[in-house]
Amino acid sequence: MSSGSQTLPPSSNRVRIVVASSVALTFISFWRAAAIVLNDLGSSAYYVGGIAEDAIGRSAPWFILGVMLFSFAVRAVYVESCSMFVRGGVYRVVKEALGGTLAKLSVSALMFDYILTGPISGVAAGQYIAALVNELLSKADAHGWIPPEMHSYFGGVPHINVNWTSVVICLAVTLYYWWENIKGIEESSDKALRVMQITTVMVVILLGWAAITVMKMGDAASLPPWPVPSNLHFSQDALGFLKGTGLAQTLGLFGILMAFGHSVLAMSGEETLAQVNREIAHPKLKNLKRAAIIIAIYSFFFTGIGTLLAVMIIPQHIPIANYENNLMAEVVMWFSGPLVLRLAFRTFVVVVGFLILSGAINTSIIGSNGVLNRISEDGVLTDWFRKPQKKYGTSYRIVNLVVGLQVVTILLSRGNVIMLGEAYAFGVIWSFTFNSLAMLVLRFKYKGERGWKVPPNLRIGKFELPLGVISVFLVLLTTALVNLATKSVATISGVIFSAAFFVIFTISEHTNAKKFKSTKKEMQEHFQLLHEERIERQTVGVRPDSTIVTVRDYNTLLQLRWVLAHTDTTEHDVVVLAARLTGAGSGEVDLSTEQIFSDHEQTLFTKCVSLAESYGKHIALMVVPARDVFSAIVQTANSLGAARVVSGQSSKMSSEEQAFRMGQAWEGASPPKHQFVFQVVKEGPVVQSFRIGPHNPDLKTEDVMLVHRLWLDARRQSGMEELHHHDIVTLALTRLAADYSRDRQTVLKELRGSADGQIGKTPATIGPSGKPLPKAIPVQPPPTEPRRTR
Repeated sequence: MSSGSQTLPPSSNRVRIVVASSVALTFISFWRAAAIVLNDLGSSAYYVGGIAEDAIGRSAPWFILGVMLFSFAVRAVYVESCSMFVRGGVYRVVKEALGGTLAKLSVSALMFDYILTGPISGVAAGQYIAALVNELLSKADAHGWIPPEMHSYFGGVPHINVNWTSVVICLAVTLYYWWENIKGIEESSDKALRVMQITTVMVVILLGWAAITVMKMGDAASLPPWPVPSNLHFSQDALGFLKGTGLAQTLGLFGILMAFGHSVLAMSGEETLAQVNREIAHPKLKNLKRAAIIIAIYSFFFTGIGTLLAVMIIPQHIPIANYENNLMAEVVMWFSGPLVLRLAFRTFVVVVGFLILSGAINTSIIGSNGVLNRISEDGVLTDWFRKPQKKYGTSYRIVNLVVGLQVVTILLSRGNVIMLGEAYAFGVIWSFTFNSLAMLVLRFKYKGERGWKVPPNLRIGKFELPLGVISVFLVLLTTALVNLATKSVATISGVIFSAAFFVIFTISEHTNAKKFKSTKKEMQEHFQLLHEERIERQTVGVRPDSTIVTVRDYNTLLQLRWVLAHTDTTEHDVVVLAARLTGAGSGEVDLSTEQIFSDHEQTLFTKCVSLAESYGKHIALMVVPARDVFSAIVQTANSLGAARVVSGQSSKMSSEEQAFRMGQAWEGASPPKHQFVFQVVKEGPVVQSFRIGPHNPDLKTEDVMLVHRLWLDARRQSGMEELHHHDIVTLALTRLAADYSRDRQTVLKELRGSADGQIGKTPATIGPSGKPLPKAIPVQPPPTEPRRTR
C-alpha cells in the first residue's frame, strides 16, 4: 500500500485530477457473503450426482463426499490468499506469485469455467422442469385425465422432448440475464440470502424425509458400493483417451484418481469466495472464516449427504439414464408417503432448483464480466472491451462476448448435461491448481503479514515447510493431469478455448501497452494526476460546503452546465466526480493509472474542463474506483464535507429512485457523516432536490399550530416560563418512543389511520426493496448558497 500521495511534477498549464487509489465499497455480513457463494456452489448439487454416477457407477456418492471434505482444504487456501493483502481472485494471486504469463493462462482456464457455468446450470434447470412436466403428464394419463386424441398425436403417453426443452429454457433465461446485465443490474446479497433461505427449507425437508424413508426401508436401503477399484465401473466416455487400455483396473490408485476427477465438479464456485472477500464487513478475516465454515457445512450436507441418500433410496434396478439429469427430483418420487405429497414436494424441489440454477447463470455472467474487467484494469485488455454502453453505462461488449459464447455452448450441447459436465471440469480443476501453486510460491516469496495460514506447517529453525498447501497442490495437480488423459471432451475443448483466450489476452496486452505508452505523454501534457489513498479536502484542494457533480457520459453534461450557470465558484467550489466501476475483487491494493484513468476518463474530463472554461470558472476533478456508484458518491461527499451532490437523470431509474438509493448508501456509510442535498437535473432544465440524511421534517400547518397551542397553554401554568416549542416536540417524541417499545402494534395501527390515510397504503412509487421513495423538497435551496447543515 502506498503511503502519502504520488504526484507528477507541477505544471502551471495542466489540470489537476485527484485519482483515489482505494476502491469505495459497500460491506455485507458473513451470512450474506456465504449466501452469495452458496448460490453458485449449491447449484452443483443438482447435477453433479448424476454426472458422477454416470461416469463411475453407484460408488459415486463416496467420491462426492470425499470432494466435499477436500473442499475444506481448497477453501482454506482461498482464505489464506484473502488474508495476504493480495487482491482476491485467481488472476491477481497467480500474477503476484508466478508472473503475467501464467496469470493469463490461469484466467483463460477460469473463463472456460465461467463460460460453462451458465450453460450447465441452465440446461440442468431445464432438465428438471421438463422431467417434472413429463412426470405430471404420466400421472395424469394414469388417472385417465388425458384425452385419447393426445395419445395418437404423441404416439403414446403425452410428453415433451427433455433435451430440446432444456435448451429452450436455458436460452430464454440466459438472454433474460444478458439484458439485465446490459441494463446494469446489481449483485444483491438480499436476493441471494432470500434464495438460500428458501433453499434451506427445501434441503431440511429433503434430508429429513430421505432419512425417514431410509429407516422405513430397512435392509432394502443399502449403502452404495465402497470406493475401491473393484467397485468402479467407468463408462466408455469416462475413460477418455484411455478407452480400451484397462489402465483404470490394473492401477487401482489411478482408477481412484479418475473417479475423484469425475466428482470434482461438486466444489465448483469456490472462486466466488475470493470475489466477495473485499465486501465482507469488519472484522474481515474472522467473518471470512465464518462464511467459509457455513459454506463448508452447508455444501457437505446438501451436495454430499443428499447425493448419498438419493443413491441409497433409488432402487438399484432403475437405470441411471432414467434419473442422471434430475437426481434430486427423482429421489423424491421414491420417498415414503402419499403420491400427491411427493408430487407437490417434487414441484417445490424443481422450483427451488430453477431459482438457484438460473441464479448461477447470472452469477456466471457477472463473474465473467468482473474477471475480464479486472484484467482489463491491469492493462491486459484494451479499453475497447470496457467501452460503456451509451444508455446504461455498462461494459456491454464484455457481456455480449460472454453471453455469445454461452449461447453457442448451449446450442452445441443440445441439452446434454453429461457432456457439459465433462467439459466443465477442465476449468474448475485447473483454476484451483494454478491458485494453489501460486499460494505455495507466495509462502516463500511473500514475507509480509498474513492473517492466517493453511495448517499444518512444519518449522525447522527459521525455515517453515507449508505441508498443508503442498498437499492441496499435489492433489489438485495430480487430479488435473489425470483428467487430461481421461476427459477427452474437456481436454480438447478446454485446451482450444484456453489457448484462444490466452492469445487474445497476449495480443491485447501488447497492443494496450504500446497505446498507453504513446498516450501517457499526451495525457501528462494536459492533466496532472495525483494518486491518493484517502479522499480529503486538503488533497483535493476544496473548501467545506462544496458541490459535487457526478458525470459519466461526456455527451450528457447538462447537470454540470446547470451548476456552472448557477454557482459562484469564488465562494463555493465545484468538484466533478467520475465513479469508475470496478470488477469484483478489485481494490485490495492501490490501482495504477492504467487501471483507473482510461481514454474514456480522459475524454470525459477534457470536455468538462472545456465546458468550465466556457463559463470562466474553475472546477476540481476526481476519479473514484467503486463497486457501487451511490456508495462512492456518499463516501466522497462525507470526506469532502460537501453541501450538495448534483447528478443527471438516470436512464435506469427515476429521480426518486436515485434519491432512495443515495439514502440507502448514506445509511450504510461509516461515520462520521453529515447531511447533504441531492439534486437531479433533467431536461428543461428541471431540478428535483432531496435531503439525504436526518433532517427537519416538513410539518403541516396544522401540526405547527397544534405545537403552538400546547405551548401557549403550558406557558400559562406556574413555573413554565422557560418552556420552548421544541420542548413540546421532544416530550411528544419521547412518549411515542416509550409507547412504541411497549406496544408496537397498537402504535402502528394508529399511525396507519393517520397522516391523511397515506400510511398503510401502497405509495404511488416505491423503491427496489418496497419502501416508500423520498419526497422531493418543496422549496429548493438557492444553488449559489448550498445548505451548510452539519
